[in-house]
Amino acid sequence: MRLLVTAVGRLKPGPERDLASRYRERAVQLGRGLGLTACDVVEIPESRARRPVDRSVEEGATILSHAPAASSVLLVYDERGRSDWTSERIAERIASWRDAATATLVVAIGGADGLAPAVRTRADLSLAFGAATLPHGLVRVLALEQVYRTLTILAGHPYHRGDIDA
Repeated sequence: MRLLVTAVGRLKPGPERDLASRYRERAVQLGRGLGLTACDVVEIPESRARRPVDRSVEEGATILSHAPAASSVLLVYDERGRSDWTSERIAERIASWRDAATATLVVAIGGADGLAPAVRTRADLSLAFGAATLPHGLVRVLALEQVYRTLTILAGHPYHRGDIDA
């Protein structure tokens, strides 16, 4: 299964970009042994439309062009998404998609105006990093960290320690 992270906007050089790259590189290395053929990031240009709804629709069309329904699953990070899923549960879901021979897992991060309704409707899973509004760069870092964490869980790697009974 190929992993593709689509994110509206471009990360400027700096700590967020460095950290996102680090987690992506770790995911690539670990993913090879777990049936992931790639972990790519596509930066989608921010729309220049005047109205917020038009911007999110335009950006959403580009996101959806990377996630054909017949061959991919779409996991979105959205403020309306579920925030009650553990990393272990996310890993189980991703493993089930991989084991079902899904060609591509697309992880989508919207722009400043959020995700278009069409993207939210198409999503196979919608998650949130809580109720707080977070900067785009941090969301990308967190999404890539969760990808890496998922792979460590699937590999039995000690990076993820989970719940420890005291």
